[in-house]
Amino acid sequence: MASSSSLAISPRKLRSDLYSYSYQDGSKTPLVISVLSSLIERTVARNERISRSYGGFGKTCVFDCMEVPDMTIQSYLERIFRYTKAGPSVYVVAYVYIDRFCQNNDQGFRISLTNVHRLLITTIMVASKYVEDMNYRNSYFAKVGGLETEDLNNLELEFLFLIGFKLHVNVSVFESYCCHLEREVSIGGGYQIEKALRCAEEIKSRQIVQDPKHHHHPFSRVLL
Repeated sequence: MASSSSLAISPRKLRSDLYSYSYQDGSKTPLVISVLSSLIERTVARNERISRSYGGFGKTCVFDCMEVPDMTIQSYLERIFRYTKAGPSVYVVAYVYIDRFCQNNDQGFRISLTNVHRLLITTIMVASKYVEDMNYRNSYFAKVGGLETEDLNNLELEFLFLIGFKLHVNVSVFESYCCHLEREVSIGGGYQIEKALRCAEEIKSRQIVQDPKHHHHPFSRVLL
């Protein structure tokens, strides 16, 4: 298992990973996934506290699940990366889209435990189409995200209309959101991010010991 010092995230290390990530590193998960996970988890926790104080979120929306999925945000993002290999910039753009969606939704949408997974797979798929030259079909993203293809198609369409099809992310906007993620490391959630990384490394180490051919596992199913 890697030492905790080698797992520590700094703003400089995150920036380097965002701009120079290489798939030659094998199955190494981009640092942005842990940082984004920490930021969204704290947002969800804050919204849940608000919900308890004011008696719920009110009207449900198309992104709400019937039950809270039995998968952490960190694990879900890692799963998406493992099966799609979407680059770090895709997650930054997805973060931009989530922010735009929350700002443009006049029904008072708040990210919660019941909608965050569906929102993530939808925004990451849309961001991948915007950023990447080659992409998987919606049906594949649906399998990765634990949805039926028709459901993901509907989520994508709903999302696009709710943000007014404003998908363009210029360099200055991309840079500003990268800076926000760097601040998350240096101020908001540095300890939690490093702790999550250590836990992930421990789990991966145990998997390798138990099954040296773990990378040949068939596609695992998850349902939302």
